Formats: sequence, C-alpha cells, structure tokens
Amino acid sequence: MRFKLYASGVESRHAQEKNMKPIVIVGTGLAGYTLAREWRKHDQTRPLVMITNDDGAFYSKPMLSNALAQSKTAADLATANATKMAGDLNADIKTRTRVARLEPDARRINTDAGEVVDYHKLVLAVGASPIRLSLAGDAADQVLSVNNLTDYACFRQHLSGKQNVLVMGPGLIGCEFANDLIGDGYTVTVVGPDATPLGRMLPEAAGEQLKAALESLGVRWELTNTVSSINKQDKQLRVQLDNNRVLSADLVLSAVGLRPNTELAQRAGLVVSRGIKVDRMLRTSNENIFALGDCAEVAGLVLPYVMPLMNAARALAKTLAGDPTPVTYPVMPVVIKTPACPVVVQPPPAETPGQWHIENREAGIVARFLGEQNELLGFALTAGAVAEKSILMKEVPPLLV
Repeated sequence: MRFKLYASGVESRHAQEKNMKPIVIVGTGLAGYTLAREWRKHDQTRPLVMITNDDGAFYSKPMLSNALAQSKTAADLATANATKMAGDLNADIKTRTRVARLEPDARRINTDAGEVVDYHKLVLAVGASPIRLSLAGDAADQVLSVNNLTDYACFRQHLSGKQNVLVMGPGLIGCEFANDLIGDGYTVTVVGPDATPLGRMLPEAAGEQLKAALESLGVRWELTNTVSSINKQDKQLRVQLDNNRVLSADLVLSAVGLRPNTELAQRAGLVVSRGIKVDRMLRTSNENIFALGDCAEVAGLVLPYVMPLMNAARALAKTLAGDPTPVTYPVMPVVIKTPACPVVVQPPPAETPGQWHIENREAGIVARFLGEQNELLGFALTAGAVAEKSILMKEVPPLLV
C-alpha cells in the first residue's frame, strides 16, 4: 500500500475558497522548489499546488555525487520534508502522486489516484532520467544509477560490504563519483568511450591532467572502451568490454548521461525535441503550460546545470506573477567537484567554429577556446588555475541576452 502525504499552507486554502485556480508545478526537485520560492516573492495569495512522485523532501541534487566521502546519508542530504516546504511556500504538496494525464484544453491534470486538479498556469519541472544502456548478460539489471535521494539511498545500501566499483561513464558525474568513491576507500575503475575524462567538455590536455590526478589516488581507467555484457560470477560481477577484456566488480554504477523526461508533455500534444521545447519565456507550445530545469529545451539549449535552472526560475517567477520576463543566460561556468584536480569549464556554444589554445602553468592548465575572430568563447581551468575563473568570465559573451 502506498501512503500519500498532502501538506497544505493556510493562506493557500483561503485563496482556494475564493475559487482562484492555482499555479501547479509538477516536480519538487531543485527546479520546482526554486521556482516556487521565487514566485512566492511576487505573489503571496494565489494557491500553489505541487505534485511529486516521491516524498517531496528538499535537497541539493549536485551533492549526491560527493556525499560518500563526507559520510552523508540520504537523510543527511534532505534539509526539509514536504510538510516544512508546504508551510514555507504556503502550498499544497501532493507526494507519492503521479500525473497520469494532462488536459491542456481544459486546463486540468489527472493523477494516478483519479484526482483531477485544475490549474491557472502549469509548470513542468519533471527533470531527466538516467540513460539506460542496452547490455547483455544475466546481471545487466543490477546496474545502478544515482539521480535522486532514493537512488542514493539504494546505492549506499548496495555498497555495504562491497569494495570494487566499476563506473560506466567518464563524464562529469562519473568523474565526481570516482573521486568520491576512491576518497571513501573503494577500488574504482572507470570505463568509457572517450579518450580522456570529460572528453565532451574539456580539451585533451585538461582531461589528461584530471585523469592523472585521479589515477594517482588509485582510479583505474579503461577508456576508448564500453561495457558489452555483465554476468553473475560467484558473488561478483563479470564485466566484459567491447574489446573482449574482462573485469570483475562488486557493483556497477552507470553515469552515462541523462535524458530529459518528455513523455508526459508529448502525450499531451506539446512540442518536444531533445527536451520539452520552450521559448525565452519558458512557455511550451501551449500558452498556459511552461517548463524549466533538466526537462526543458530553452531556445534550442538543453543545459542540465544549476545556474541555468536558477536564472530560468527567477525569470519564470516574474512571468507567472504577471510581469512577462524572458530568461537570460549570463556566463555560467560549470564547476566539476573533483578535489583531486578541481576543474572549471565554460563550454563554447555547440558547433561553434574555433580552437582550444592551451597554456600549461605551474598552477594548472588555462585553456581558451578562441573563435574565428580570435574572440574568447569558452575556457577550461584545472587545479590551481581555477582561481582565474572570474577574470575569464568577464571576457566571454553571455549565452542568451
């Protein structure tokens, strides 16, 4: 039996009694809760309803990949439960509730419990889900991913009594988990198709420095390789790579990327591409439905990072409060949480002509991505050179103005 929590704010109930249709936010992750906080700064009276399929606890998702070495449990990462958030936001928060169907023309939501929720405006903050690779073998279903608090609690539980962890994916999340796991005393092997870690974000020289730093702590690398099958072998897992090399592991963690959750929007007839397509006002193809966060494709951009989310939430909050405000994206460097070799990267716009120019300094690598007119369009900094972030940020043009 599933138990559902309905947490309500007092003023919200009073407003509902006046027949004001609510703002409804689907999702209580960082995007949903940040938007709710920002919107409440502008509107304290209209009802707010939030719907989530989990327990509605507030936590910072970026902390999931560096919590092990700090000995933090899932409960430690949750800083407020749904009841506390409902009081703070003057909201009705429906937890353990799935949205079964949207009816855009009628402006209502149908939940899996048969409940119908009418809305004034609807915001989809439904996030993204881990990409699941198609793997052969009788243990392929034992691969874990960490994308939320429940996943993290499950991951910690499965780590109990284990030692040897194989991480699929040498990207941002894979490298952060590798650093965290090795710092907590585990043996770590990272497998991935790229020649260097963070190969899609960093120039080769910066990736090599990160690779060497993690290697010095004991991380083993199997790059330009992918996992083809995972089978049970006694109490371990037998992991076969595409080059027929076989590795043993106690646990396999997949960190090969995320895919925006677009199914709900697509079934409702909204336009989707890589994400739920929205304009600069964060409005979908339906004038009363908006989207933000990891699920949204904003003006052609899918940016699953914290700073774009924060900027989007502030703009959308004003729009929902009656002050139409297009989202702007300033320079927003991505900070990679790898203490073995700190990394900051401002990726150049996708498919932009130009070249990386590398400067090896004693403190670390300073890499500049220069366009065809020799203009600075991106940068990557490693180790002690990350201190130059604020200087280079002033030279890079904003992404959306």
